[in-house]
Amino acid sequence: MAHAQILKQLDIDFLGKRRIAAIASGVVMVLCLLSILFRGFNFGLDFTGGTVIELGYEEPVEVAEITATLAEEGIADATVQYFGSNRDILIRIAPQEGEDASAKLSDRVFKLLDAEADTAVELRRVEFVGPQVGEELREQGGLAVLFALIGILVYVALRFEWRFAVGAVAALMHDVLFTIGMFSIFYIPFDLTVLAAVLAVIGYSLNDTIVIFDRIRENFRKMRKGTVIEISNRSVNQTLSRTIITSGTTLLVLLALYLLGGAAISGFSLALIIGVLIGTYSTIYIATAAAVWLGVSKADLMPIEKEGKVVDDRP
Repeated sequence: MAHAQILKQLDIDFLGKRRIAAIASGVVMVLCLLSILFRGFNFGLDFTGGTVIELGYEEPVEVAEITATLAEEGIADATVQYFGSNRDILIRIAPQEGEDASAKLSDRVFKLLDAEADTAVELRRVEFVGPQVGEELREQGGLAVLFALIGILVYVALRFEWRFAVGAVAALMHDVLFTIGMFSIFYIPFDLTVLAAVLAVIGYSLNDTIVIFDRIRENFRKMRKGTVIEISNRSVNQTLSRTIITSGTTLLVLLALYLLGGAAISGFSLALIIGVLIGTYSTIYIATAAAVWLGVSKADLMPIEKEGKVVDDRP
């Protein structure tokens, strides 16, 4: 299905800047790795364990006032945020020793805030996640990302050629490392919704990569003249309109979610915003450039001739 062309007859030398892009990406990847290794992540209660308390107020309430009230009572490690509107409050507290301690703590927090409030406070839910469960979620989340990358490597190798498969997986690893690296560098809370966004970024970036790889294969078979760099550049330019339309409309939705969706999905939408932007970049300067560096050629992507079939190769 043809897509709308908003940019026509472009001839931008994208791959001519591949060395500069590789150096820039290498520097950023080192910074991300150093931050992950030495700074770590600001894991949410999904991964660390703890208590989640959701409260409903009849009138709007200030998060700062609730945080101050809890701190005065010795609960200084609580994270308080809005959950939808300014009358819905979500409180996250670090894990306590034993489930009884967690239950007593949630009762204490509710009674304290109910006594301080001018109107009635509704206790909507209380959830407790043990540290062991949080550790298992971290391990399973990492395995999910690893298996996704292995599956993609196999799929692209079967559909295209092994050099393209390596380029695609290199780009996806770059996107994942960059996205989670930004969460580590700026110490943004990292929970299950962010992990889900990282997996979504893998799928989104792969889709963009496959589109360009398809066009490169098509042009390798159609264009009699031209180097690998020239054909790859032509393919990227031809798909640029589609990339801008797809990424642009996706970013508009994600920005709306980030700005208007509240704290509950802010991490999810932020991870996707970062992933979409870096995924668009890596499709060109990591996936395509890697395939070029590995020596992909026209012969690698030409259709296999059936035995006994005479092929007219005249122009």
